[in-house]
Order: sequence, then structure tokens, then C-alpha cells
Amino acid sequence: MSLGKPEAALKRDLEGIASDLKWSAVELKRIAHRLETPDREALLRMVETFTQCEARLSYHAEEVRAGRIVSSSGAPAQGTSVSLEE
Repeated sequence: MSLGKPEAALKRDLEGIASDLKWSAVELKRIAHRLETPDREALLRMVETFTQCEARLSYHAEEVRAGRIVSSSGAPAQGTSVSLEE
């Protein structure tokens, strides 16, 4: 299924944000492993949260690709809303 322009932009945005979260999680984990303070555990909890959010965004991007989520706005740069198609 070919994506329309708004859906392609939405998918690209979701994948980009997911990628940023993944990169941030990797960097935070690297920093956390060098710490020997209570902050280490807080950073590792943040890493877990980022990892879960990255997986959710990747799932939503796949849903857009499959046509199960469509963009209801033609201007994703100014705020994208999504709706689920049944």
C-alpha cells in the first residue's frame, strides 16, 4: 500500500523520534555505567522508559505504514493528529 504525503510524513516523524529515543537511551546507559552514585539507578530507569517509548513509536510507525493509522491533518510540521481506521 502506497502512503499519502501526510501519512509518509507522519511515519517519518515517528521513526525519527523513535531513533532519537534509542540513541538517547544508548548514551544514557553508557553514562550510567560509569557512575557509582544513586543517580545511576535513576538513569537506568530513564533508559528503560526511553526504550519502551521507542518500541511504542516504532509500532505506531508500522501501523501507519500498514494503513491502520492515518493522518487527519495535511500539515504535519504544525502538529499532526492521527485517527485509527477500523
